[in-house]
Amino acid sequence: MTVELAIRDGGVARVTIDRPERMNAVDAATEARLEEIWRQIEADADLRVVVLTGAGERAFSAGADMKSGSGRSGMDYWATLNPNGFGGIGMRRSLKIPVIARVNGLALGGGFEMVLGCDIVIAAEDARFGLPEAKVGRLPLDGGMIRLPRQIAPRIAAGLMMTGRMLPAPEAARLGLVNAVVPRADLDAEVDRWVADILACAPLSVRAIKEIITETADMPLTAAHGARLPELMRAMNSEDSDEGVRAFNEKRPPVWRGR
Repeated sequence: MTVELAIRDGGVARVTIDRPERMNAVDAATEARLEEIWRQIEADADLRVVVLTGAGERAFSAGADMKSGSGRSGMDYWATLNPNGFGGIGMRRSLKIPVIARVNGLALGGGFEMVLGCDIVIAAEDARFGLPEAKVGRLPLDGGMIRLPRQIAPRIAAGLMMTGRMLPAPEAARLGLVNAVVPRADLDAEVDRWVADILACAPLSVRAIKEIITETADMPLTAAHGARLPELMRAMNSEDSDEGVRAFNEKRPPVWRGR
């Protein structure tokens, strides 16, 4: 199996690209498996957070597997792009729960595009990011050219893409691309802390926040402020909304029911 899906009690899913011998590069079979997994996660109402990572210690993902012999390029590739972006996550808008990228090494090309499609990024201090497509006559079509200039200063994004330079994790954090950078030995503990903090929050509130961020990014401020989106309205009218205030007043931990 090129990608592993593990689900643990409490609503946590872990997606691991398991091709360490190829630096977790994504071939056609891996891409298909990732899309299948994201759809499975979307259909599971009990899940509350996803951790996406790569197997081994060298790479989160080196992007497209250019040696697989099944890759397409040029107009053929563009005509068959996955609308959900690289790995089914680079441009995905239908996933309602947060995705944490556990970046354990290199995140290059499509690997970086997958990171850009995540909500929270935790990186080992020796991890590096880059979109080197121009160096091999390609383009970051699967989300990189669209997302990167919207997440950092456009001039910095242009410089990275036009040179193919790699970005060390501490610098990525300074630019706002990474939430936390930790020594490699502390990576799992840091990811677990973020997962625990998400699980401590009301699940419907988390879903509503993600929906607002995703769906209003291109709206004028007044339109975004007045948007009556489904997850927002569900959270506002939920039992959990009352439970949170009640628990605060009673000085006890809230008991979230997701309704």
